[in-house]
Amino acid sequence: MRAPAEASFDCARDAADTSIHHLSGREIAMANSSFKTLATHRPKAQLLVQQPDTQRPVTVHSAAIDVMTDFTRLYSVTIAPDASLFTANETMIARGVRLLLVVAENQHLLGIVSTRDTLGERPMQLAHQGKGNLFDLTVADLMHSVGETDMLDFSDVRHAHVGDIVATLKRLGRQHVLVTAVDPVDGRQHVRGVFSATQIGRQLGIEIQTFEVARTFAEIEAALTG
Repeated sequence: MRAPAEASFDCARDAADTSIHHLSGREIAMANSSFKTLATHRPKAQLLVQQPDTQRPVTVHSAAIDVMTDFTRLYSVTIAPDASLFTANETMIARGVRLLLVVAENQHLLGIVSTRDTLGERPMQLAHQGKGNLFDLTVADLMHSVGETDMLDFSDVRHAHVGDIVATLKRLGRQHVLVTAVDPVDGRQHVRGVFSATQIGRQLGIEIQTFEVARTFAEIEAALTG
């Protein structure tokens, strides 16, 4: 009886052979004429295995994309608008993030919600305003909608420095800012990534205080009367 590894190899080889047989003679000829083999060599000295470049120092003069969470490389953490306050908190703890993208079933962005929304004063203010108790609150009650969320364009981010992003976060008084870009495949605007003041501070080795404060008179009034 063959070992499992040998059986897996044979299955893979059979699958490859089958896919080749499905190609026509013309397709095989075109493939052979379109590509070239690469030169090989045999090392004459000991080799070290390359490690990921995760310790590259970051300064305020580094490229901004060095501190951006890029959603073309890492999955975004999303949540439905009807999820409960407690589900939002549990999701952020489990995934190790402080911001969730609120999306509809078709993956269209509806807004954002952060730990400052779920763990701050806002839930208690809404409860006192008759929005229900804490167990009744949903992400939709707490989130900042797309229309009231400031975002950056990736075309600007590509030429920016880390210090520019820190200055922008402080101007906005926010811990996070999303980055949008036009997808070259479908031509539609997508959320390309996000900047986090906490993450930037961790990479710079300093604490970044953006002084997140109420941004509108309505928020200020709610804070005073809540």
